Parts: sequence; C-alpha cells; structure tokens
Amino acid sequence: MKPKFKIFLMDEAKEFLSGLDKKTKDKVFHNIRKTQYTLDKNLLKKINKFVWEFRTKYNRKEIRLLGFSAKDQHGNKLMIITHGFIKKTWKVPKKEIDKTEAIRKKLLNDEKN
Repeated sequence: MKPKFKIFLMDEAKEFLSGLDKKTKDKVFHNIRKTQYTLDKNLLKKINKFVWEFRTKYNRKEIRLLGFSAKDQHGNKLMIITHGFIKKTWKVPKKEIDKTEAIRKKLLNDEKN
C-alpha cells in the first residue's frame, strides 16, 4: 500500500524530537507512519484551513507536532512538520498555530522567488 503523503521534518521539529526519550520518540514516529496510511482523527487533526496537528499521547504526555500540507516538485502530497511541543492545555496554543502559519507563508514566498 502506498502512503497518502510523504513527511518532511523541518530542523526545529527534528530538534524537538531529538529531545524526547527513545520510547516516546518511537511512539511518535509510529503514529506519524500510521497517519500516512489510515485517516485516524485521534492521530491527525486539521486545526484550521492550513495547519494540521499530529497527536501522540504516551506515558501521560500529550506530544504535538504541527505542520501543513504542500506538494513536492513531482506533484506528490507532502506534509511538512514545522515544530513540536508538549501540550499542557486542552486547546492548541494560538502562538503555536501562528508559528506554523508564518513558516508556511515564508516557505511559499521563498518558493515563488
């Protein structure tokens, strides 16, 4: 079975994940791979028109990765994960959503130039 989209981790997302313990990191990557094949709203949720949230609950932690979808140079669907955080409240903080939107706009702007 072919994945529905490819994953691209930006440096800040890689840095966040490298700070997690091995078992937590493995669980996050397992869930990311799972979302590539099955649409599970418990693992991947659309926050607004552009921002997606990858969700992992593990060992009493709510790990969140935010990103957005795009197309690669071949027209394949790509999910760009911008950054991650440990969620402390029920809602995703607006500053985290704004951060992803700003990165998205910058990348699209850079791509045009």
